[in-house]
Amino acid sequence: MMINKNESRLRRAKSTRARIRKLNAARLTVHRSGQHIYAQVIAPSGDKVVASANTLQDAVLMGISGTKNKAAAAAVGKAIAERAKAAGIVKVAFDRSGFLYHGRIQALADAAREGGLQF
Repeated sequence: MMINKNESRLRRAKSTRARIRKLNAARLTVHRSGQHIYAQVIAPSGDKVVASANTLQDAVLMGISGTKNKAAAAAVGKAIAERAKAAGIVKVAFDRSGFLYHGRIQALADAAREGGLQF
């Protein structure tokens, strides 16, 4: 039985999400596609999206060329931090959704930390 790339990623994400559920903390979840990067802050109960940002939004991409680079990921990280703080959330658990903490995922996380979110 062959396991494809997406199934492997989701398998890695399971244990992280189980750990975050036990923490009962707001969750900063990230999804990366070939073209874009998306981030959401989900309430501790898991039923409501408190804030979101992605590279499809014009407000996020002001002055940035391209959507599939570290600069765009950092812009999303900065935007999600601002929006989460506006919603009253400062402390979050980082859910990288099984993606390796490297490249665009790391750039987003670092920018969110600089924006004032605590992981």
